[in-house]
Amino acid sequence: MENRASMAPAVQYQPLSAEEQEIKIQLYDRLLSVMDLSLIETISKEQARQQISDISEQLINDLHLPINLSLRKRLIKLVIDEVLGLGPLETLLADPTISDILVNSFDRVYVERKGKLEAVNIKFHSNAHLLNIIDRIVSSVGRRIDESSPMVDARLADGSRVNAIIPPLALDGPSLSIRRFAVDKLTAKELIDYGSITESMVELLRGAVKGKLNVLVSGGTGSGKTTLLNMLSGYIPSDERIVTIEDSAELQLQQPHVVRLETRPQNIEGRGEVTQRDLVKNCLRMRPDRIVIGEVRGGEALDMLTAMNTGHEGSLTTLHANSPRDALGRLEYMVCMAGFEMPVSNIRTQIASAIDIVVQLERQEDGRRRVTSIQEINGMEGDIITMSEIFRFSREGIDENGNIKGKFAATGVIPGFHTKLKQHGIDLPYHLFNCGDPFANF
Repeated sequence: MENRASMAPAVQYQPLSAEEQEIKIQLYDRLLSVMDLSLIETISKEQARQQISDISEQLINDLHLPINLSLRKRLIKLVIDEVLGLGPLETLLADPTISDILVNSFDRVYVERKGKLEAVNIKFHSNAHLLNIIDRIVSSVGRRIDESSPMVDARLADGSRVNAIIPPLALDGPSLSIRRFAVDKLTAKELIDYGSITESMVELLRGAVKGKLNVLVSGGTGSGKTTLLNMLSGYIPSDERIVTIEDSAELQLQQPHVVRLETRPQNIEGRGEVTQRDLVKNCLRMRPDRIVIGEVRGGEALDMLTAMNTGHEGSLTTLHANSPRDALGRLEYMVCMAGFEMPVSNIRTQIASAIDIVVQLERQEDGRRRVTSIQEINGMEGDIITMSEIFRFSREGIDENGNIKGKFAATGVIPGFHTKLKQHGIDLPYHLFNCGDPFANF
C-alpha cells in the first residue's frame, strides 16, 4: 500500500562539500557562543528563526566567509535546523515521499520511497553529532539514552515512531530508525488504484466490519497493516463507541465516539510502565462497542480473545506474520506469554471461536503492498483450526521493469459468515465469490 505522499515530488538534496561543512560547523559554534539559547523558549518559533537568521548573517559578515548568496541561505537554514530542529533530519522529514528514515551511522543514511530503499547524500558531522540529535529526540518525551539504557523507543511531534540504539550494543556507532506518520489516511479507492486490493475484496471487508465480524490483519514489517486497519475502521458505524489501544498512536478514526489509549514506557527511574495488556483489561470496563488494537505483541492476546468471545464483536487488530496460518500460530504463542497454563487445544478453540477473518498483506519486491489472501476461520477439526481462502493474489512472474505480474481472484468459496451478514442486513452478492474481478491484473 503506497503512501499518498509517494505521489508528491521528492525533495532534492544538495550535500555540503567538506569545506562547506567546516564553515557550517564554525558558524554554528560561533552562534552558540554569542546567543543565549534559553531565551528561545520565551519567544515564538518564527521569532527564534528570525533571530538566529539575523545573528548568522552578522557572523558570516564578521568572519568574512567566502560564500555566495545561495550557499549563505543554505547554511543559515541548516544552522536553524540544528538549533530549533533535528539537524540533517529536518530536510528528510520535510520530504513527503519518504516513509522511513534509516540512519545506519553518522555518514550512512537511507530512506524508503514507494517500498524501496535508497541511499541519500545527507550525513551528520560525526557520531557525537548523531548522538546529540538522538538525545534531543528522546529527552523531549521524557526518556534517556546512555550506556546504562542503550535502546529507546520514542515519538516525534508529528507522531512518527523512533527507535534508537547506541554503543556498546550498536558496534558501528549510534543508529536511528524513523517510521514516518502518515498525515492523510488512504481511502479504499486509492488502494484499489494502487493495485493493493480489489473492489470485491473491499466490499467483503466492508460488510465484515459493518456486520461485526472480528478481523485480524497479518503481515510483515512495512506491509501496510496500519494503513488497512485505518481503512477498515472507517466502516464502523458512527453511533458506536470505539476504544483504540496502541503502542504508538497511528490510527486516525473519524467517528465522533472514539477513546484513544496509548501505552506508556518506564520512566527514568524504571517505574510507571503501562502495557497493552493493562489497557485491554481497562478498556473492558469502558463499555466499548468496538475494540481496535493497533498490534498485538504479547500477553494481551489472551485478554483480546476473551473480549471477542464475551460479546465484544467487531474487534480489529494486527500482528506480524508471513501467512494466515502463521498468524494463528503467532497468536497461540502470544496467548502462552500471558503466563497461564492452558492446553493447546483450548487455546486454539479460543482463537477459532474469536477470529472470523484473517487478511494477509505483503510488501513485494516491486515495492507494492498487496492483500495476498483473505481467509475465513471455519472452526476446529480435532486439534487443528480449519480455514477457507476466499480471495487470493496469484503471482505470475516479473515483467521487464521488475514489477510483479499477477491477478486477484475469488476462490469460489462462499464464506460461512455470509448467512450471518445477511441476518444483519448486509447481503453480499454471490458473484463476488465465484469469479475474479475484471481489470484486476497487476
